[in-house]
Amino acid sequence: MLVQPGAIGRKQLARYDVGLLPQATAMHAPTPLPAEAGSAHPSAKAHNKAFLRQLLSQRNQAPSNAAAIDAAIAQAFVRDVAILVLDMCGFSRITQSHGIIHFLAMIHQMEQAACPAITGNGGEVIKQEADNLFAVFSTPEQALDAALDTLRALDAMNAVLPPERTLNVSAGIGFGPTLVIANADLFGAEMNCACKLGEDIAVAGEILLTNAAYAALPAARYACLPSRYQVSGLDLHSHRFEKCLYDRPLGP
Repeated sequence: MLVQPGAIGRKQLARYDVGLLPQATAMHAPTPLPAEAGSAHPSAKAHNKAFLRQLLSQRNQAPSNAAAIDAAIAQAFVRDVAILVLDMCGFSRITQSHGIIHFLAMIHQMEQAACPAITGNGGEVIKQEADNLFAVFSTPEQALDAALDTLRALDAMNAVLPPERTLNVSAGIGFGPTLVIANADLFGAEMNCACKLGEDIAVAGEILLTNAAYAALPAARYACLPSRYQVSGLDLHSHRFEKCLYDRPLGP
């Protein structure tokens, strides 16, 4: 299936670009790097947004120190993670028919299904934004299992919910070096692709993985079909999850 550029994409990819990280506007003499930046074992506070802003401010004020500051940022924030992006389906239709408060209540129910599935598979919810949920894991297998457990939990909820409250999500999964700000945000190429797959391309109940995420899955455990999409100027080669090749136990 080939989707032409511009045919889809209600959210701009640029919003996730590392180039749009916060920048300082004041230009004055550079200050020394914080102690955490030069430490081999940065403290916990060195993973928050305030510390990142401090380093980016110094980078803008002292371009000659960019290499050292970039290394400090990478040491404090960049790690190899699997990224799971869940997107609620039917926003426009449901809000037009039942109002925004009705949809917000549905988002809350979706979170009740997804958060236990994420933590139960070793993941961490980084942020929840509108009808989207973003989480990270050590491996794509964990991210895929969390997505499957979320779908299973939603199916159980839908069995007892009226039609106007049916809960559906789509999912995108990426894997690779990602700048992770604790409890705040994610930036990186695989984050970009996971967002495009999960938010703009996947349909209700569908899980799409980037090539990198698919390649890191254990062999002979999942059946996936290759797929290719073009959206927002990107040529996305991905894989669509089809089925498990083993008997999965019930999720959390």
